[in-house]
Amino acid sequence: METSKVTESLRSRLIKAALDCFLADDYHSVTTRRIAECAGANVSMIRYYFGSKEGLYEEMIRESLSPLLDVLDGPLLASTAGFAEFLSLYYRTMSARPEFPKLILKVLALHHGPGRRFIHQLLERGRTRSALKVADLKSQGKMATNIDPDILRLAFVSLAMTPMLLKDIFEEQMERPMDDVFLESLASFNGRLFSAGLAPVLPTCLGEAE
Repeated sequence: METSKVTESLRSRLIKAALDCFLADDYHSVTTRRIAECAGANVSMIRYYFGSKEGLYEEMIRESLSPLLDVLDGPLLASTAGFAEFLSLYYRTMSARPEFPKLILKVLALHHGPGRRFIHQLLERGRTRSALKVADLKSQGKMATNIDPDILRLAFVSLAMTPMLLKDIFEEQMERPMDDVFLESLASFNGRLFSAGLAPVLPTCLGEAE
């Protein structure tokens, strides 16, 4: 039992150290020895837990994004009102590591860069699950039937990522911090926008038309 706790602690330290290192520098400039030193571990532990630097890199991304992707399996998005809560979760997750969205974009910008294939797989997983949620909401009459799932997903990603990618610029322009209170208000506002835009159009009564 005690050994299990020590093992998990070391594994977690390696993932945290990897995130710190990859955020601070280019992938190819980061060595496994540097990550191990930051984690206070032997470099052989990276091979033991993750197989290689790329394996550690992929696990780092998976652990950072899994709370968001796991939501697609749960009840949070059982109605369009859940978009506000999902945005709130995203903002909270990324506020802890504001550089992370930039790291993802940097990886995707490299056509053959490490981790690109893996991130594509995660995004496809999110695309497939979100499409199922959209179909379910439509079948229950909770969403307009003409909503394109891909357009919805791109609109949602834009509202989620843009505030975190441009956080420093927005804060400078507004002369106010985008703190937890601000981001909760932003999530609530964007959630209402989605709820209104996705709502099914109710048929007009004949009496009103006359």
